[in-house]
Amino acid sequence: MNSTKVLGVACLSAVIGWSGFSIADKVYTKLPLGTQAVQQTAALTIASATKAKAGMVAMRSSAPELIVPEPGLADLLPDPTPVSLSLAGPVPIAPPATAPAVAAAEAASVKKKGEVEFEEADLLAAVQQGIIQATLRGNGRDRMTVQLRNNSPTPLRVAVTTGQLLEGGRNRVVVTRAATAELTPARTVELKLVTAALHSSNMVGDAPYKFSYHNAERVEGFLKWASEHCDLTAPAMQVVVLALTENLPLQALAKFAASKPGEQNTDAFRAEPADLIAALTALRDCGAKMETFSIALDPQLRIEAMIEPLSREAAKRYYGITETTEWEFWKHELLEGSPSTRHYALFGIARFYPDVALEMLPKWARETQTHPVYRLAAVQALGDTQRPEALPILRTLAGEFGATTELGKAATQSAMYLDKRLTELTARPQIIAFRDKSHVTGL
Repeated sequence: MNSTKVLGVACLSAVIGWSGFSIADKVYTKLPLGTQAVQQTAALTIASATKAKAGMVAMRSSAPELIVPEPGLADLLPDPTPVSLSLAGPVPIAPPATAPAVAAAEAASVKKKGEVEFEEADLLAAVQQGIIQATLRGNGRDRMTVQLRNNSPTPLRVAVTTGQLLEGGRNRVVVTRAATAELTPARTVELKLVTAALHSSNMVGDAPYKFSYHNAERVEGFLKWASEHCDLTAPAMQVVVLALTENLPLQALAKFAASKPGEQNTDAFRAEPADLIAALTALRDCGAKMETFSIALDPQLRIEAMIEPLSREAAKRYYGITETTEWEFWKHELLEGSPSTRHYALFGIARFYPDVALEMLPKWARETQTHPVYRLAAVQALGDTQRPEALPILRTLAGEFGATTELGKAATQSAMYLDKRLTELTARPQIIAFRDKSHVTGL
């Protein structure tokens, strides 16, 4: 009896198991493709949600850790986004990228990897700490060569700013134009700096220099303004710097004025009239008080700059002289100008009003009542007319005055100069044109 019951129970279990398997198999075969994976995923999600009721579990590596929320922080946590299950089928797979797109992406990745990111660094601090090694050599005036070596493993970008002071013994120069250098590790970069001497006593010559922590307070403001408003030549900038630091007179800064015995020799810092006028123009434009500068008050610069063809137009703008008032300027300088510069007006008249000069200057030279300085200037100015008609006039004057007199010698030298000049002008095109003002009268 017992064995019969056991056998019956076993058969019944087998039948139920086979039926369940058959039903499950029919259902499995009728489900659409991909549903099995979705069902499995849903089952895992439900199981995980059921297990998570005991507390929030954060997965770190393979070991779960129970996180107990602190009191008062639960309200700050946002509600989780519900998971939506889709039984429509598997997620479509994106098509593979085309070959050109892959090549472009790889090129962009390589370009990005090849770029060097430079870190900004303070030059003086880096030099002091030994991160950057600096070797400087300059001429004590307008040039400085700087070799910078990066001793650190980091690419650095450093700048030599406008107004940076450099020292070499008793010499002191200031940087007038900023420069930037990018230094990769263990590499050396050479910079060419434009400088200006802070003192006319600087010894000019190649010598080592070093960065200074001092400031050039008298010129810093102007250098900052000049970097934004104008581009002065190195000689013009040197004139400005020395005018601000030492307020030197015109005789120490102009090339047309030779140094006198016993005075400090400033030949290395002398400039042409065009640079002197450019320096004064920049000082005036930046708002400086021009009446405080000795160079601006000297009357000789005005007339010298007007005589020199290369600086004449700039001088006219600076002094407010127009085409209609220029003749009045020369007439005023000759008749009422400074006693030390009045005779210079004769040279201006000869250059820019040659027809007037050919008629007037011989009369001034022959007039015995005229001061010897004006007579001599009149003879010399005839050579500046650059007119062939002046040659016979000069030779005639040389014969009248005599070969041994000062006026005779001046006439002979002027004739030789004019003859040579006319030969040069016929060999090449004339660069400077002189205007015909024969209708001007009054002298």
